[in-house]
Amino acid sequence: MPITTPDAAATDLVSFHDILSDDGTHVRAWTNDPDGTIDGPTVVLCNGLGTNPYQWPALLDPACGVRVVSWNHRGVGGSERPRDRSHVEIEHFVEDALSVMDHFGIDRAVHMGWSMGVNTMFELALRNPERVAGLFAVAGVPGDTFRTMLAPLRLPHQVARLLTINACRAAKLTGWAVSPITTRIPIGPKAVALITHSGFMFPVPDPEMAARGIKEFISTPVEWYAHLALGTSRHARVSLSSIQAPVRFVAAKYDVLAGARDMWTAAERLADAEYFELRGSHFIQMEQPEVVHDLLLEFLDKVGVTAS
Repeated sequence: MPITTPDAAATDLVSFHDILSDDGTHVRAWTNDPDGTIDGPTVVLCNGLGTNPYQWPALLDPACGVRVVSWNHRGVGGSERPRDRSHVEIEHFVEDALSVMDHFGIDRAVHMGWSMGVNTMFELALRNPERVAGLFAVAGVPGDTFRTMLAPLRLPHQVARLLTINACRAAKLTGWAVSPITTRIPIGPKAVALITHSGFMFPVPDPEMAARGIKEFISTPVEWYAHLALGTSRHARVSLSSIQAPVRFVAAKYDVLAGARDMWTAAERLADAEYFELRGSHFIQMEQPEVVHDLLLEFLDKVGVTAS
C-alpha cells in the first residue's frame, strides 16, 4: 500500500511502500514512478548507505525513461531497525533488495549500485544470478570497501581500512552527543555551497535537490549510521570469477570513499565489464547527473533490457 509522506505529496517525485523483509523487518521501499506512467525498463537501485532518492536528481525527472525501485536502509527514512541489531550486514540488504523486487513483481532486472550499494548488488548477483540482467556500479567496489577508502591520499589498503573503521567505532560511541547537533543543522544554499566546495563533494547543477538529499541524510543519528557502516565493513570481496552478468563501472577520480583504481582493477578481472572514470567526487551522480544517466541508458540498451 503506498504511503503518503509530506515530501512525496509536495512534489509527486516518489511514492513509498512499507514491505516486510525475510527476517521480519519492515522496510520502506520507494519508486520514482508513483503513477505508473514511466515508459522504460525497470532498474533496481541499491543505494548508498543511509542515502535517499533525492541524491539521484536525474532519476526524479519524469522523462528519465527508467522506472526505479529501491528502499531505505534499516533504521533510515522510515525503515524499521531490526529486532536483532546485528542484522545490518550486506547479506541482510540483499534480502531487502529481493523483498523489494518481489513486492513490485520484478523477476529479473538490471541492478544499479552506488557506494556500499555496489557491495549489495554484487553479493546479490553472486547468490541469485537469475535475478540479475546486468550491474551498473557507481562509485563503489564489489566488497571490502573500507580498504579502498582515502584513495587520493595513497595510503596502503590496510592503513586506510584501519583508520576508517576506527573512525566509525568512535562515531558509534560518541554519536549520542553529536546527533542532537547534526540532525538540526540547517541545510540551505549557503550550507550546500560550503559542502560542495569542500573537496569532499564538488559543485552540483541542482543545489535545491542537493539540499533536500543532504537534509534527509543527516536526519539519521550518527551512532546508528556508524552501526550500519560497521556492519557493512564485514563484507569481504566478492569472487568476481562467479559473476556472469555484464558490468559497467562509473568511477570518480577524486573519490575518497571508493577508490577509482580499485574499481578499475575489478573491471579488469571480470569477463564482461567496462570502466569509465569521471572528474568528480563520491557524489558523481549529483555532480554530473546527465552524464551518469546517459551511461546508464547506454548500458540498458547494450544489455537489451526493455520496459517491464
